[in-house]
Amino acid sequence: MSKVRVAIIGVGNCASSFVQGLYYYRNAREADRVPGLMHVNLGGYHIRDVEISAAIDIDRNKVGKDLSEAIVTWPNNTMVFAHPPKSGVIVQRGMTHDGLGKYLSKIIQKAPGSTVDIVKLLRETRTDVVVNYLPVGSEEATKWYVEQVLEAGCALVNCIPVFIAREKYWQQRFEKRGLPVIGDDIKSQVGATITHRVLTSLFNDRGVRIDRTYQLNFGGNTDFLNMLERERLESKKISKTSAVTSLIPYPMSEDDVHVGPSDYVPWLKDRKWCHIRMEGTTFGDVPLNLEMKLEVWDSPNSAGIVIDAVRCAKLGLDHHLTGALIAPSSYFKKSPPHQFPDDVCRQMTEAFIQDPRATEQKMRAMVASGASARGAAGARAGAARRAAKPSVNGSPAAGKPRAKRRRAVARAR
Repeated sequence: MSKVRVAIIGVGNCASSFVQGLYYYRNAREADRVPGLMHVNLGGYHIRDVEISAAIDIDRNKVGKDLSEAIVTWPNNTMVFAHPPKSGVIVQRGMTHDGLGKYLSKIIQKAPGSTVDIVKLLRETRTDVVVNYLPVGSEEATKWYVEQVLEAGCALVNCIPVFIAREKYWQQRFEKRGLPVIGDDIKSQVGATITHRVLTSLFNDRGVRIDRTYQLNFGGNTDFLNMLERERLESKKISKTSAVTSLIPYPMSEDDVHVGPSDYVPWLKDRKWCHIRMEGTTFGDVPLNLEMKLEVWDSPNSAGIVIDAVRCAKLGLDHHLTGALIAPSSYFKKSPPHQFPDDVCRQMTEAFIQDPRATEQKMRAMVASGASARGAAGARAGAARRAAKPSVNGSPAAGKPRAKRRRAVARAR
């Protein structure tokens, strides 16, 4: 098998955990059950087959450093669980646009010099997949980078709540270029959103009417500092709220649903505390209330998901799939093009790993027929089940490419 060459935009805590994880699990056996990964060998790609080809940032503390040094450079403050050696990948100066908000600009100084030629960098480093780790609210910066990704002929995994994969305009742009995209907004291994979704499904399955709910999140990393600027939160709130309400089969007043970041607590560092409350009505109009608290290290909680996502994106390239990949996006992301119950998302993604092209074709046909998260029962019993073939535990190899990838992209501007 070939390698999966990945470029990172934004060398923050999430990138740190991603890079550490690649090194930490590089020698995992294919039969191992690695926490947070679907498979050690996913579609023929082992964890060690994922290579970092390029890294881009604007922080003067990181630009010009080897990636192994940059990932542990302040203001990064996530847990260090591995010490990757020098990689030879030097962090390049990127484009700022709106990527540096009011509060981040107080602790981050832009690196001197001009923006590197992103298209040239991606091509010269033979990058397959680009991961977008820009700060929340980087609308213009994300769209600018997406243009560079399209021009360079790379797949995209969009980890932030700037809507690309779910928007028809960008879907068509990727289709026209013959490239796949997985997005939008990373859904962590066991984070606030997936926990809230599971509880919502539990209430639905057990016949409890959800009357009101909130999800409050606190953290001490730069993500929470950045989100003190409420003007940057619109897409984040939409992403987190729709991830929950898409599973509720009846309308709820906006006043009865509050989902979103709440405050920045510096001493928490990269830890996130999530408080969820759900108020419902049971048999006899008797009230039922649920409260829970979740504590996680925020960035490692998403790193395994991204390792799986970039390998699925590479399978998309190998099998000449274009546009938004429905199955992987639904499982890995909060705001995918189409929402489904999480157990269905998992099965669809396992099926995608086994047979990317056939599964994507079935999913697109299912979506065209009108299946959605609000038709959860039908989705469970219908086409999604038929599209999702069970996979054996360990390393499904059926996703290996039938031929070498041919990029359908003009190489000159």
